[in-house]
Amino acid sequence: MYDVTLTSEPARRVVGIEHKGPYAALGGAFKKLWATCGAQGLWPQVRAVLCVSYNGPDDTPEAELRSLAAVELAGDSVPEGFVEEVLAGGRTAVLTYKGPYDGLEAPYRYLYGTWLAQVGAVPSGQPPYEIYLNSPEDTAPEDLLTAIHVPLAEAQT
Repeated sequence: MYDVTLTSEPARRVVGIEHKGPYAALGGAFKKLWATCGAQGLWPQVRAVLCVSYNGPDDTPEAELRSLAAVELAGDSVPEGFVEEVLAGGRTAVLTYKGPYDGLEAPYRYLYGTWLAQVGAVPSGQPPYEIYLNSPEDTAPEDLLTAIHVPLAEAQT
């Protein structure tokens, strides 16, 4: 159904705006992130735009879902108004999804509900995250590219 690649990802230090509530309402956190990056002149330092998801909608009430609208920045400062998160590196399943953000549930369900069992992989317990490979500012919804990263436990030998 979807192509999944196994990679070894570097650790990533990200900073961002916390969001609590439905994932469909994350747009507000991203608008605040955009405005803050612009006001503080951070865009030249941005390496990637991400979203970190701390819990899943199948086991957490929608009002209690936690996520982070984030950017990976050059340097090691934490700009005013942002929180910092360090994403552990290591073995990671990556699925690149093409389509609108409101369609992300299907590839997540495939990764967690089908793919992991098929290959015998186990999530590491670290939160999954998305890296946005293009921008809705200049890309049609059907052409948006999102790389979904699921950190995996190290393979057993």
